Amino acid sequence: MSIRIQRYIAFLSVVLFIAKLWAWYLTNSVAILTDALESTVNVITGFIGLYSVLLAAKPRDSNHPYGHGKAEFISSAVEGALIGIAGLFIIYEAVAQLLHPTEIKQLNVGIIITVVAGVINFLFGLYAIRIGKKNRSLTVESAGRHLMTDAYSTLAIVIGLVLLLFTGWQWLDSVIAMVFAVFIIITGYKVLRRSLAGIMDEADEALLKSVVAVLQQFRKPQWIDLHNLRVIQYGDVLHIDAHMTLPWYYRVGDAEQEIHSLEKLISDNFGGKVELFIHIDGCMPYSCKLCAVENCPVRQETFTGQIEWNLENVWANRKHGELE
Repeated sequence: MSIRIQRYIAFLSVVLFIAKLWAWYLTNSVAILTDALESTVNVITGFIGLYSVLLAAKPRDSNHPYGHGKAEFISSAVEGALIGIAGLFIIYEAVAQLLHPTEIKQLNVGIIITVVAGVINFLFGLYAIRIGKKNRSLTVESAGRHLMTDAYSTLAIVIGLVLLLFTGWQWLDSVIAMVFAVFIIITGYKVLRRSLAGIMDEADEALLKSVVAVLQQFRKPQWIDLHNLRVIQYGDVLHIDAHMTLPWYYRVGDAEQEIHSLEKLISDNFGGKVELFIHIDGCMPYSCKLCAVENCPVRQETFTGQIEWNLENVWANRKHGELE
């Protein structure tokens, strides 16, 4: 699904880029050029994004044991950098137009073309964000957010152009372009920052909280504690490392069954592709008061209550109750 959406984005970016260039050619408006230049970025990143999604979908191999999912972070980083460069170039063109104004013509035709392009960007951007989140594809989601950003800036540019059409204040064209160039640069920085965070394996706190919440909600009595939890997303594959404490008398087959149960729980709630690496710890005497297993044959202390799993206690590399 992500690959098909990215193909549509790449094709759409070319069509809208040509339309906006045509509008700029007709009007000579630097504000419309702003829109066209952002679409240039859409074209480049659309095809880079398509390549990265195709690459990320490849199965892992001996050279890439964790798969190719990080290609999406690189694609998104390139997109963020190009967005920022486009913003700087727009400011340059706007200042040049302000200092050496040229005649703006056929503004009404340019406005109509720009509006149509903006509506298409908005609708498809909304759809791409939804699909990107559903399939956990950073590339598709970033492309969708870029399309939405493009649509919002197009709307504001159109409002400014309408004012220019009725007032005849030609300097408005450059001012509008500069204002939205700053907005574009900020957007590029945010996309780049998120991509670099992924490349550096920065913890995704929102994703980690979601995983912990699901594990706590469907927790089994024999899952005494979960600690040293690490969660990271590469492409559409969720990688989870953790230590789980089970009753010490469990056989290998019993422990394996619990791991499969945990894997199914995560897979059912976060999409089908999950890689789970679980280190099993046997419970200790101090675990008894936290263990909810009924009729435990080796219980040494009275059960007082489970510790509710949260971000702090599942992240720490320490069995629950160990220092108490």
